[in-house]
Amino acid sequence: MFLRVKLFGLFCLLMLSALSLAGQEEKKVSLGRVAQATGLTKVYSRPSTRAHVFYSVQDKEYLVVKDYKKDSPWKYVLMKNGTYAYARTEKMNILNYEYMVPASQMVAVQPRSTALTSRGADRFSGRGSDNVRAAVADYALNFKGTPYVWGGNNLTGGIDCSGFVKQLYGQIGLTLPRTAAEQVNVGLKIKRLEDLQKGDRLYFWDYNRNCVGHTGIYMGNGYFVHSSRGHQGVATDYLGEKKWLKILVAARR
Repeated sequence: MFLRVKLFGLFCLLMLSALSLAGQEEKKVSLGRVAQATGLTKVYSRPSTRAHVFYSVQDKEYLVVKDYKKDSPWKYVLMKNGTYAYARTEKMNILNYEYMVPASQMVAVQPRSTALTSRGADRFSGRGSDNVRAAVADYALNFKGTPYVWGGNNLTGGIDCSGFVKQLYGQIGLTLPRTAAEQVNVGLKIKRLEDLQKGDRLYFWDYNRNCVGHTGIYMGNGYFVHSSRGHQGVATDYLGEKKWLKILVAARR
C-alpha cells in the first residue's frame, strides 16, 4: 500500500548522529513532507475523485506527500514501490517535517501516476507506518544502559518502562498517556503473536498491582526492548521466554 508514516520530526534529526558509522555520517535525502490525515482520506490512482481508490487512510494516520501542481487541491502520495498516487489536500494536515532516508537506500522515483489495476494495487498490501515503527524500535537501542528510574522521563538520564515508550513514540508524533495501564487502551489491537510487527508496543500484567504494569517495544525475531527494573535500565529480552509470555496481555500498533 502507499507509504504511510508517523511524524519523524526531531526523530529524523536525532537519527543522523545515531547512524554515524566509523565516524562518518551517511548523507540523507528527503522523499517528501509528512502529512497527517484529517478524517477518512482516500488515495486515488489519478487526481480525480472518480479514479480508482487504492486505499482509505484512517483519521490521524500519516503519509509522505509531495506537491502536485501549484495551487492544486491534490498532493502526490508516496507508494511503497516508489511511484506516487494522489490525495486531496483538504483531507490532510501538512506538517513541517521531511521524511528522510539514507542516500544508499534511495530509490530513484519521480512523481507519476501509478495507473494500476486493482490486481496491481494488491502488490502494495503491506501495512502502512511499518518503516517508521521499525525505525523507532531500532532507535530505541541507542538508549540501552540508560538507568531505570521509577517515574523517570529522561532517555539518557533515567526512565521507567512507560516513560521510555512514551518518549520514543512522542518523537514520531504519537502522544501516549504516561502509564502502561493507560497506554494499553491506545492503538490498534494485535490479537495474535504471529501478527506482531517491529515497532509494536507490548503490555504486561503486574500481579502485585493487579493491572497492566509494564511495557516495551517489539524488535522483531521474538525480541523486545524495554526499561526494566530487573536489568536496572534499558535492555532487550526474548519475548518467547515463559516468564514474559505468561504475563503478556496486549499488543498495540
